[in-house]
Amino acid sequence: MHSHRISAYDAAPAAMKALQNVEAYLHQCGLDHWLIELVKMRASQINGCAYCLDMHSKELRRLGEIEQRIYLLNAWRESPLYTPRERAALAWTEALTLIEQTHAPDALYDNVRRHFDDKELIDLTILIGMINLWNRLAISLRYEHPVSTAA
Repeated sequence: MHSHRISAYDAAPAAMKALQNVEAYLHQCGLDHWLIELVKMRASQINGCAYCLDMHSKELRRLGEIEQRIYLLNAWRESPLYTPRERAALAWTEALTLIEQTHAPDALYDNVRRHFDDKELIDLTILIGMINLWNRLAISLRYEHPVSTAA
């Protein structure tokens, strides 16, 4: 990761370690790994984080996600490729990422509750908060994604 600004890892290693610990928790909390990456990808699309979009699209491919679902994620509402559980998670992701606009409406909360138990909903909400934090770090510190020379 190259940054045009300060390195968070150099400037605040203890803080970054704490964030990595939350990530470690999220990856063992029980949420499906492909769902975690879909949520991260969708929030990163909304926030316009090129570094995170690059990272999470590669991770989705590594997990076996099909290209079509990656390409259509920005238009998930119009595509039949996403399950009801994924749709609930993506709607919750959008609501929390755009919280100043949405204020996490009751109808969305009620829908996500139909698909996630109490612990899963808290884990999903923490996940959404974390990717939004990572997006803000990457964007504000101008992290650069690697450039592939492959065609």
